[in-house]
Amino acid sequence: MGFVITYLLYLVASIGITVFVGLALSRSGRTFLLDIFGGNDSLAEAVNRLLVVGFYLLNLGFVTLTLRATGEITSTRQAVQLLSVKIGEMLLVIGALHFANLVILTRLRRRPRPPVLPFPGGPAGPAGQAGSGVPRPPLAAGGHGKPLQ
Repeated sequence: MGFVITYLLYLVASIGITVFVGLALSRSGRTFLLDIFGGNDSLAEAVNRLLVVGFYLLNLGFVTLTLRATGEITSTRQAVQLLSVKIGEMLLVIGALHFANLVILTRLRRRPRPPVLPFPGGPAGPAGQAGSGVPRPPLAAGGHGKPLQ
């Protein structure tokens, strides 16, 4: 019976901490991701959701894998010791995942961004050039040569 109560306490504490930290990371990480993705709100939001789901899967997978313990739990002291070790391991994993995410995202942030090229037919460049917004006159047969007048 001691194992069942200890495991239930471990699961409740671990899931509660995981959800709390995941929500906090989601809220705080959104601004960071917006900066990384140049203000692209939809991309930042999508990546944020994917990171949070990955965080939940990795952490809850770890919690599930470490649910096992050896020996008998015959006292409250043993139960508390087991819980402290298990929750401590989980907190270390959460910290490591958070640190790894920060390192990866900081590297992405420091990468040089490619130049923004004008959209063909957009409002930039001299008349008749790609991106000028001014259409070119139609070309002679075959698509090359002098424009038709």
